[in-house]
Amino acid sequence: PARSAPLAEAAPLTSKVLSNGLEIVVFEDHTVPLVTVELAVRNGSFTETPELNGLSHLYEHMFFKTNRAMVEGADYLKDFGQLGISYNGTTREEVVEYYFTTITPNFPVAMRYMRDAVRYPVFDDREFAQEREVVVGELDRHESNPFGDLNDAMNNALFYKYPSRKTPGGNPDTVRRATTKMMRLIQERYYVPNNSAVIVAGDVSPQAAFLVADGLFADWPKRTPDPFVEFPLVDHPPLPKSDARIMTRPVQNVVVEVGWQGPSIGKDDAATYAADVFSRILDQPNSRFQRALVDSGLATAVAIGYYTQRNVGPITLILQTTPDKARAAVRTVYSEIAAFNAPGYYTDEQLESAKASLEVEDLFDREKPSEYSHTVGFWWASTG
Repeated sequence: PARSAPLAEAAPLTSKVLSNGLEIVVFEDHTVPLVTVELAVRNGSFTETPELNGLSHLYEHMFFKTNRAMVEGADYLKDFGQLGISYNGTTREEVVEYYFTTITPNFPVAMRYMRDAVRYPVFDDREFAQEREVVVGELDRHESNPFGDLNDAMNNALFYKYPSRKTPGGNPDTVRRATTKMMRLIQERYYVPNNSAVIVAGDVSPQAAFLVADGLFADWPKRTPDPFVEFPLVDHPPLPKSDARIMTRPVQNVVVEVGWQGPSIGKDDAATYAADVFSRILDQPNSRFQRALVDSGLATAVAIGYYTQRNVGPITLILQTTPDKARAAVRTVYSEIAAFNAPGYYTDEQLESAKASLEVEDLFDREKPSEYSHTVGFWWASTG
C-alpha cells in the first residue's frame, strides 16, 4: 500500500548558540500563560568512573540548595516563594535536567535563578551532609525493590566492563564517601556553557528568550578543552557470549528480562530509528509476537523497547508469566526472536501503524510544553 503522509512537521523549535557555546532552544506555545525554563547538561552516569558513580545524581540534589545570590540576599529572591514557581531535576545516563515552571511574567526570574544556581553554588557542608543521606536512602529503597535488582543485574551483564556508566542512581558506598570537593570537580568538568543548553518552552517568543539569555549567560566562561575531549567516553565491548542468570525473590509471578546491546546515536543513526519502529510493531496487540505469547496464555504481558543513547542504547524485552508456564514462555520467546527476520513476520500495515503511533505520541507530548521541555533536553544531550 502507498505510505501515508506524515502526521506532523518537526516540532517548532528555534535555537541560538551563544559565543561561549551555550545553546538556547525555544519551543514556542502560547496556549496557556506558562513558561518552563530548563537547563540540560551532558552529564550523568555515562561520565562516571566507579569512584564517581552517583555523584552526578548527588549534584542534582544540591542544585537547588544555597547559591551566592541567596547568601548576598539578592532582591529578586525576596518574593521568590510567592511567584508560583515549581521546580525539580532528574538524572539519567546521558543528561541531567533542571527545570522551573512559572507564569509568563516571571520567566526572567526563573532564568536568573537558573543562572545563579548553575554558576554560583555554595555547597554548604550541612546541606550537603543532609542531601547525601537523602540520596543514600533512595538507593537503599531501590535495592529493596526486587525489580530494581533485576534491572541492575541486566545492566551489569550487558555492560559488564563499565557498569557504572549505565547506573545513573549511583553506588551507595561511593555516595557515602562523597565530599563537596568532588561536587566542585563535577561542576568544573561538566557544568560549563559549551556542555549545556537552556530550553525555554511555553508562552514566550524566541526573541524574548534570546534577549534574556544573552544578558544572563553571555559572560559564563567557556571550558577549554571540551569535557568529552579531555574525558572521552568509554567503548562498551560487545558481549563475548550469551549469558543467563536466575534470581530468586519474594514475588509470586515470574519476570523474564532479555537484553541486547543496541545501536548508538552517532555510529548508526538509521538503526536507532529502526529499533524504535520495530519495537512498536512488536508491541501492537495484533502482532505475531503478542499473539504467540499473550493471546496463547503463556504470558500475562510482554513488552520490548529500545532506549536511544549515544553510548550504546539497550534493547530490553520484559515478560511476565507464572511458574508453571515460564519454561514454555521462554522457549516461545526465543522461537519468535529467531523468526524476526523471516519474510512476512510483520505486515506493511503494521509498519505504517507503528510509525503513525510514534508520530501521535510526539504530537501528544507537545500538548504540554512543561513536559515536552524534558523531551527536548533529552534529545539535545544525546543527539544534538
